[in-house]
Formats: sequence, C-alpha cells, structure tokens
Amino acid sequence: MRGGDHGGWADVLRSWGDLERVRACLDAGADPDVVLYDLTRPLDMAAGWGSTEVVAELAARVRDVDAMALGRTALWRAVYNNRPDNARALLAAGADPSRPMMAGWSPGRLSLAGPHPLIAGALSASEQAVVEEAHHLTAALGRLQYEGMSLVCVAGIDVAEAVRRLDAEVVPADSVTPDDMATWPMSSNTELTMWATDVPGGCVIAQPWSYIASMPGISTRLSPGTKCYGMYANPKGGDQGSTSLDGALTGSDLGIAMDPFEGDAEDVLTSYLYRHNTIAYCCAWAGLRPGDARAFVGPPDMWLRLPDVDY
Repeated sequence: MRGGDHGGWADVLRSWGDLERVRACLDAGADPDVVLYDLTRPLDMAAGWGSTEVVAELAARVRDVDAMALGRTALWRAVYNNRPDNARALLAAGADPSRPMMAGWSPGRLSLAGPHPLIAGALSASEQAVVEEAHHLTAALGRLQYEGMSLVCVAGIDVAEAVRRLDAEVVPADSVTPDDMATWPMSSNTELTMWATDVPGGCVIAQPWSYIASMPGISTRLSPGTKCYGMYANPKGGDQGSTSLDGALTGSDLGIAMDPFEGDAEDVLTSYLYRHNTIAYCCAWAGLRPGDARAFVGPPDMWLRLPDVDY
C-alpha cells in the first residue's frame, strides 16, 4: 500500500458503483489485489456494495477471484448482501460457489437460504425451519424504527410472572409523557417505567426512550428456569445484545445479526437471515413468535415501574 492513498484507491473507497472512476484508478496503477484498511480487497468491497460492472472489471483483473479476506470470498459477500447480479458476475469470472468457508457454509449453500439460489440443492430440515421462522418474524414485525429503544425478550413466562419477578408496580398508561421522555436527565420514575406485552412463547419488556430494559439486572431477575435476550439500540454505538440463562448473564456487548466472522453454523445462518431486523433476531433467540409489532410500538398490555434498586 502506498502511504495514505489506500493503494491508489482513495478516490473510490465509497464509490464502488462508479465504473469509470474504478477504471481510472486501475489505469493510474492502482493494485486490484491490494489489502485495504479493513483487510479486504477492492473486489470484496464491490461485491457487497458496488455495481455489477465494477465487480466484473475487478474480477477480470485480480490474481485470484476466490481469494479469502476475513474468512470469506467476494462471492460470499455478494450472496450475503443479496446482490445476485454481482454473484453471477463472479461466477462468470470463475468464482467457486461450493468452496467451504465460514464454519463450513459455502456461498452456494448460503444462497439456498435466500431468494436467489446459486446452486441446486436444499438445506437440512432444521435449517429450513430456521429460514421459515425468520420469514414469519420479519414479515410480522416489518420495518421498525427503534433507535434508542431497549428491550428484553423472555421465554416461557407471561407478563404477570414478569411483574412478580421484577417486584414491579403496575402503573397507568399515562405515567410517562412525551415531555418526560424529552427531559434530560430523566427522572428516576421515567427511567424505571416501561412496557410489558404477552406474545406467543413468552413476553416482551420494552422501553422506547432509555436503556434500562436491557440492563443485566433485569434479565437475571427474569430468567430463572428460562432464558432472555436483551437489547439496547444505542444511538451512538449501534445495537448491543446480551443473553441470560437460568438467572445468570451468559453474554454481553454482543453484536446482533452482524456480518459474521468464524463461528458456529447456526450463527452464520441467523446472522444472514436477520441482518436487517435486529428485533426479530431477539425474538427468535428467545423463541418468541409475535404475530405483529405491538409489543415494540404499542399499545402494550401493561405499563410497569421497577423498584429503585441497582440493575
């Protein structure tokens, strides 16, 4: 890489759809095989976010169209990002859809879980069930606006039991007003007030205006004999998840449905299926099956206020 110019690609790091600009960089001597600042090559970037014309141009210039970056090939990135035209351009350039990577998932096999399969074949019955459940949840919840929301999805208990486990007080629906939510710092009453809604498989505790519903002390109180998935949609830091099993915190600061690195096969499949719907992932992890988005947009079954203790 030449100094700070990203191997000659500085002009197109955010413009992988501009064929003329890409060709100008190549003609000026930019290396199509250079490793960029995020450890990927230009072809990897274009496969996921660029135009088919740019993908075809770069695929014709690289030494190995199936070179691996961060455990996956450019074809994987095209499949994962649902860019079927880019995937076809890579196949035409010789990319291998059957090459195993990412815990054994090849690009071709992963494509069987999406709308544009590259190969003939079928997923296992259990994998297909995961796909169908993802389709159900994402359709039921739709596209939610949830920045700043915190929630915990609790398996196997209803709202009444959640209230008991939290030693919470049921309060009127107007206990928190828009003015309360907009006041900073929030009062303790506002921070400790949240929604609760029964859904098939368990219940959801949600708080659209603060992070408290995702706190470990909430999940550990709710999860004895069962499990919880907590989430805070941090406006500054992105979605942050946590898991609790049988009263103990088992995972924290988890990236939710993010582009996977090497992990187990289930994580690869679910990260692909839920990459645009964090809340659906939280429900799926806890085994909840809401038929609509009411638990997250209201009106809830109940409003509750937690006791003022350390969470």
